[in-house]
Amino acid sequence: MNPRQRLRDEDAERGALGVFLAVLVPGLLLIIGLAVDGGAKVAATQRANAIADEAARAGGQALDVSAALAGDVRVDPAAAVAAAQNYLERNSVQGTVTVVDGDTLTVTTTITEPTAFLGLIGIQTMTVEGSGTADLITDQDAGAEP
Repeated sequence: MNPRQRLRDEDAERGALGVFLAVLVPGLLLIIGLAVDGGAKVAATQRANAIADEAARAGGQALDVSAALAGDVRVDPAAAVAAAQNYLERNSVQGTVTVVDGDTLTVTTTITEPTAFLGLIGIQTMTVEGSGTADLITDQDAGAEP
């Protein structure tokens, strides 16, 4: 093999590493982005569920004061909704609070978090939802025999 032919063969390999990296690096960034932002989504979902549970618990503690003074301990549904909404507002979380069948308080929260790496491919935010429920005490003597 003469020197000119050897130089031509070496030139044929030139730039191969550049193409390899041009294909590999975006793929690696996408995988890292999925791992980091996926973990952030899991954490945000846990936070949304925890806040929804705590808001439902706060609502479940809203006793009907006038009934309690008369010896009948029960939760005031309107006060329960107000207490749960107040909890959500104090934590700066969007959500809905409803009373189902008069004895179950349901709280649904929505949290939007910015992404760290997925913004590179156009995904700027992630929205997650959480939910929590609390059973409201409506009749202290339910099921008791006279």
